[in-house]
Amino acid sequence: MPPHDAQPGRPAIRGRGAQSQPACPYVSVELVSEPAGDATGFAPNGEFLPPHPPPATEPAPATEFLADQSWSIVSENRSPDIPFRYSVNPYRGCEHGCSYCYARPTHEYLGMSAGLDFETRILVKHDAAALFRRWLARESYTPETVMFSGVTDCYQPIERRLGLTRQCLRVAAECRQPVSCVTKNALVARDLDLWADLAGDGCGGVAVSLTTLDEPLARDMEPRTSSPAARLRAIERLSAAGVPVHAMLAPLIPGLTDAEAPALLKAAHSAGARTAGYLVLRLPATVEAVFLDWLRRRRPNHYPRVVALIQGVRGGKMNDPRFHSRMRGEGAYADQLSQTVAVVAKRLGLAARQAPLRTDRFVRPTPPGAQRRLF
Repeated sequence: MPPHDAQPGRPAIRGRGAQSQPACPYVSVELVSEPAGDATGFAPNGEFLPPHPPPATEPAPATEFLADQSWSIVSENRSPDIPFRYSVNPYRGCEHGCSYCYARPTHEYLGMSAGLDFETRILVKHDAAALFRRWLARESYTPETVMFSGVTDCYQPIERRLGLTRQCLRVAAECRQPVSCVTKNALVARDLDLWADLAGDGCGGVAVSLTTLDEPLARDMEPRTSSPAARLRAIERLSAAGVPVHAMLAPLIPGLTDAEAPALLKAAHSAGARTAGYLVLRLPATVEAVFLDWLRRRRPNHYPRVVALIQGVRGGKMNDPRFHSRMRGEGAYADQLSQTVAVVAKRLGLAARQAPLRTDRFVRPTPPGAQRRLF
């Protein structure tokens, strides 16, 4: 397979995972800028000017935050591969900029690109907490676990300033709604008081995503996430406070990070994680273009092996969307990876799943602006 390059000749963009803007399939008109260094012309004296050499790097585009006027904050999932039904996402798009993020194509539903748009044009649901409270207050609601960050990370950098996730977590703590979250950001430890409060009643648990212990690789591959060391410190703090922590090795990238699986499990266990699991890289739709472009630019020596191994676990393709296969892959290499994780986890005493959260403590909240109940 030849290297994918969405915009040939474009210099590398510092501080971003995506290096291009793949066309959105739902928009018929595409604006393409001319790569730097390709302009030619003539000097005032008529002398021909050759193309300028492109710079080695290009400044990272600024992040733009847009108000999202959604009427609902809770999404429903029907996939048999995902162990939760409901999820809350205060943000659409994610500034973390992970080059492999499976959620990138969701920005295309908004007429934007799964590339740089996904990590630079973030939609913010300012009414997230009120919407969550209203949803929980429905008389028809039967309590069950709600996942924060079912799509994009609820603890991405803007959360430090806006605190929408913390507001939603306060609502959950108030009515003892069982919640969990998965994040790559050590900012989750900021809300240690609320997570510990929920965990004390068996109503809260956190999953921390670990991809690599290689700091330079993490900075290139997921440029605005917390460092691996910071994530491990967050696990330590959460665990010490009694919050059950699940170490999610996600994604393991064949030929690039999969060999780190034993070391990641050991580090997570030492930090206090009680359970662990893993997912193999998947490249749905436009994610393939974004990731392969990043791989060719940032880790070109790994490109042939990574592509060959991805195809090896995906039946000769770059992606396999089938349920029960898409998360782990198939074939000898996928089986070997599964066995490695299982053996190391068993040796460390790490279970595969967290215990179910309790729903019997739930107290239905009063919806915003409604009259309080007498009984």
